[in-house]
Amino acid sequence: MVKKILAVDDSRTMREMVSFTLNGAGFEVVEAEDGKDALRILAEGSKFDLIITDLNMPAMDGFGLIEEVRSKGVHKYVPILILTTESDGQKKERGKVMGATGWIVKPFNPEKLIQVVNKVCP
Repeated sequence: MVKKILAVDDSRTMREMVSFTLNGAGFEVVEAEDGKDALRILAEGSKFDLIITDLNMPAMDGFGLIEEVRSKGVHKYVPILILTTESDGQKKERGKVMGATGWIVKPFNPEKLIQVVNKVCP
């Protein structure tokens, strides 16, 4: 069964790179341009096996998205990877406390992304 991933990033180029990488590895990827767009997609009822989100986005950032996803709904226990340019230890700790499953710093290595996705989304 194909795993379905929600990729959330305000950069269209980054969303396309993530989609290209993961589609090539056999995953189905749905793209969202920020946290609010992601919540709209999640509310439509599709089941996702993983959420990958950037941190710094307009309308709703990655922390806001994680907080909303973890606080309610059918996606409450879905793994969430943060894919961001941020490498600050305090932000990583905040993400972990909020319920993020993992952290990847951009620019990402495609093989490493696939490896991490396979690990958290077997």
